[in-house]
Amino acid sequence: MLFRHGKSDWNATYRGDRDRPLSRRGERAAETMGVLLRKMGEVPDRVVTSPATRAETTAAIARLSGGWSAPLEIAEALYGAGPDEALEVAARCGADAERLMLVGHEPTWSQLAAHITGGRIAVRTATVLGFDLDAPTWSWAPRSRGVLAYALHPRMFDGDDWDLK
Repeated sequence: MLFRHGKSDWNATYRGDRDRPLSRRGERAAETMGVLLRKMGEVPDRVVTSPATRAETTAAIARLSGGWSAPLEIAEALYGAGPDEALEVAARCGADAERLMLVGHEPTWSQLAAHITGGRIAVRTATVLGFDLDAPTWSWAPRSRGVLAYALHPRMFDGDDWDLK
């Protein structure tokens, strides 16, 4: 699973790109995705995030709002990573997880989705992509391909038609 961090707050006071926080909209989107994945039965077994404040906060809010018991790990390599580095993180951190979630950034997530599926996918803020990889273990992730199982964006679930509480 790939989860792009929620909308960041460009008007906040922060020292550098890595420290940019989420906006209130980004926080709400992370909450929505946490609950939605629980209701879908797609809760990750392990969550690995970029150390950037906006990514780490997105992961933490989603875990809390969704009631996930998955451990949260910070991987320095996901900040500024390309698709190959992100797949190496998956290979290293996947271990016995059936569902591994990586939380990170653009343009890497769109590039990685294209690498896995062979198709073009634009990954907007707070979007979660789920893949079925053709890999017997996570160690095979760097050389595996797969299919997109789902693409979810929080705005798809706005309104009264969805019970996301």
